[in-house]
Amino acid sequence: MELLKYLIFGVLLILSFGCNGQQNKNQKGENQALLNYNQLDTATFAGGCFWCVEAAFDQISGVEEAVSGYAGGEEENPTYSEVSGGQTSHTETVEIYFDPEEIDYTTLLDIFFTAHDPTQLNRQGPDIGKQYRSAIFYHNEEQKKLAEEKMKTLDASGEYDQKVVTELVPYTEFWIAEDYHQDYEKHHPKDSYILNVSKPKIDKVAQKFAHLLKEN
Repeated sequence: MELLKYLIFGVLLILSFGCNGQQNKNQKGENQALLNYNQLDTATFAGGCFWCVEAAFDQISGVEEAVSGYAGGEEENPTYSEVSGGQTSHTETVEIYFDPEEIDYTTLLDIFFTAHDPTQLNRQGPDIGKQYRSAIFYHNEEQKKLAEEKMKTLDASGEYDQKVVTELVPYTEFWIAEDYHQDYEKHHPKDSYILNVSKPKIDKVAQKFAHLLKEN
């Protein structure tokens, strides 16, 4: 799995520069045979710091890969310092490659809304700014419909005191974050941010979706 992760990262890194989102998607499709990813689908979510969201999904069976990056902005080739400093219109985002035979998009939505607070506008906990906004970047009309239904259900459930403010926008482009952000929680388990901010969210997902966790 680790070898596959870095193969995917390398291919996506090449594709992300100078390409629009649709071109990325098409070119990835051409390379899926090489990576044996032809059976996978894609979901793209933003829910605050991408370290938290990536690790929350990486532990779920059926999720073959979760990649940290940037989406929702107009600027090309965004860097972490630019995005985190609010110098671009992007938000920290995670692109998820999943096997639809093992897990469906509706379940991924359930995990996404568990891994963060969708009622916080332009922030998540200590992270403040539009670069930490909650967003769903849908890849097709079916994903849009399912996301709309999920948000309506959440608002009607009374689970939150405030309305869901998650943006629902079409997927256009995804820029892969720098290498040191990938699997950050795994490589830095003792980091104070990971322990105090990320781990509670990851554990919350693990507890609620214990039946879906990977064996290792």
